[in-house]
Amino acid sequence: MFKKKSFLVLLLALMMLFVSACSSGSSGEESPPNNNDDGDAEQSASGNLVIYTARDQTIVDQVVEMFNAKYPDIRVDVLTMGAQEILERVRGEKANPQADFWWGGTQSAFMTAANEDLLEPFKPSFDASILAEHKDAEGRWYGEMLLPEVIMYNSDMLSKEEAPQDWDDLLDPKWDDELIIRGVLASGTMRTIYSAMIHEQGADNPEAGYEWLKKLDANTKEYAQDPTNLYLKLARQEGSISLWNLQDILIQKNQHNQPFDYIYPESGAPILVDAVGLIKDAKNLENAKLFYEFLFEPETRTTLAEDLYQIPTRTDIDKSAMPDWYQELELKSLDLDWEVMAEKEAEWMQYWDENIKGKN
Repeated sequence: MFKKKSFLVLLLALMMLFVSACSSGSSGEESPPNNNDDGDAEQSASGNLVIYTARDQTIVDQVVEMFNAKYPDIRVDVLTMGAQEILERVRGEKANPQADFWWGGTQSAFMTAANEDLLEPFKPSFDASILAEHKDAEGRWYGEMLLPEVIMYNSDMLSKEEAPQDWDDLLDPKWDDELIIRGVLASGTMRTIYSAMIHEQGADNPEAGYEWLKKLDANTKEYAQDPTNLYLKLARQEGSISLWNLQDILIQKNQHNQPFDYIYPESGAPILVDAVGLIKDAKNLENAKLFYEFLFEPETRTTLAEDLYQIPTRTDIDKSAMPDWYQELELKSLDLDWEVMAEKEAEWMQYWDENIKGKN
């Protein structure tokens, strides 16, 4: 009797399970919504992401670590080079792109790349928070941060009062052999500074600008092959002055204890819109979009301002949440026509390289 009753109970339980399963499978109703879709997306994102960047290695290491904390299954490979080198490489790889994301470069370089159909159009979620002058009208690139180009000096050799206070001061013969300049052609930063100096003398006729650069060349002791070499020579007091971007100077000063400081030129600075974009026909496009969005998240921008002295292009970030150095900064820009700069830069820099560099 006991065995028979147990059998009936088991049979009844199996029938209830069967009816329940049939009811669920034939109802036609969708499963309840998952409230953790974003988290699931982050966990499911995987594969590769290849980035070409002009960023300093300190920045690359921190940002990639932050990104992988959110997307642990995406393998990120980063190749670092000058902004101009990236443009030339992306141009050469157009038929078979090897990178997915271009991280860091001047708006001039990105304008050129966009005009050559090297970048993928994309309208990210933060589009409305970026000013029109800081992005491409067709979404092919967005400015990630602003980079004032300033006068850099060795603070063990010069006081702030002794250092050149404006661009024309750099031409004073007393600075003969005191300038160490990052190699110009490979550097988006330096191409922008030199092009801005030509523009300031008169973009319609570059001759006055070329004369200005000849005087600068006369005071230049050496052209360093890369930023690391520039920092080393300046720290060794092989020269006392350079021209560089504000962010990297602050990183070297505050994080690497280098004896560097800066003068914000009295007449204003070329304020570079340092941009990012998707490579046209990228093999890992969806992962590149994830990185794109991550870079511009308010939390990311605040962290990078605090840790790496970046000035965000996003206009909707709470200024009170930003670090003291940012709140105290007063940006004064030179009045530059960036369309003209983008159009003329290659011509101007070729002339400088062939006719001015090292000849004065």
